[in-house]
Amino acid sequence: MAGNILSRYVWLVDTINRAGRITLSEINQKWQRTDWSEGNKLPRRTFHNYRSKIEELFDINIECDNFNRYYIETGLDDDLRIWLLNTFTVSNLVHESHSLKNRILLEEVPSGQRFLAAIIEAMRDEVCVDMNYHPFWLDEAIQMNDVKPLCLKIFRQRWYLIGENSTLKQIRRYALDRIISLQPNTTKFKIPKTFNPKEHFENNFGVAVYPDIKPCIVKLKVFGFHRKYLQTLPLHHSQKEIETNEDSSIFQYYIAPTSDFIRELLSSGEDVEVLTPESLRNEIRLKINKMRNRYK
Repeated sequence: MAGNILSRYVWLVDTINRAGRITLSEINQKWQRTDWSEGNKLPRRTFHNYRSKIEELFDINIECDNFNRYYIETGLDDDLRIWLLNTFTVSNLVHESHSLKNRILLEEVPSGQRFLAAIIEAMRDEVCVDMNYHPFWLDEAIQMNDVKPLCLKIFRQRWYLIGENSTLKQIRRYALDRIISLQPNTTKFKIPKTFNPKEHFENNFGVAVYPDIKPCIVKLKVFGFHRKYLQTLPLHHSQKEIETNEDSSIFQYYIAPTSDFIRELLSSGEDVEVLTPESLRNEIRLKINKMRNRYK
């Protein structure tokens, strides 16, 4: 029932946001096309209860103008809130269009469900977590105590916990799908003043951040239609198209050439050539040679 009510709140926010400004009568026309309405109008009292709950839960304010049209005044200027609303909105649309469920294919994020809530609660309460963690490179899981949960990040269909390892005194990343068990404890902590989640990943691609790999100017020559993909979906916020030719473009980045970034470049195959720095160009060349040897 709670999930059903939450979905209604999100539906209302999305409906008003997409319309810009909309009357209660117009809202009801859309409401009566949903499964929740069972053909009935949304009572005015219920509508205002929803407005109140939306402000309480999401900090989104729905106001009314002089023409009795409702609009979103504040609350949709936060990236996390927008992402959550978009996620619920898609879920609602799929639910309402159940006859199309086999024609709407979504990416599965297998690691997001089991420990996500516990980690978010630990972040909120500023307490450490104890976890049994099984890295890919070890045969057995290891016990980690008093890990400080600093932030969460999703990348390539995996959720990652970015936490300070109290034993190593280092910030590490932990894939949630490699956690065997996790439990918040009573050890309190404060986020270091020197740590800012956005700045932590500022000059990096993905989740791999290594203090010894410094950001540098990277130039890529991108061929054919692939440059259209980068123009519409940049690899990194620092991306600049500095040269455009008939069959190729040159893109420039200020980024750390970490393993995640290198894998992304390799995944583009012959459509991308690293121009600079020479060290990255050589590393790509070595990996291509290793790949070639696999197929001998």
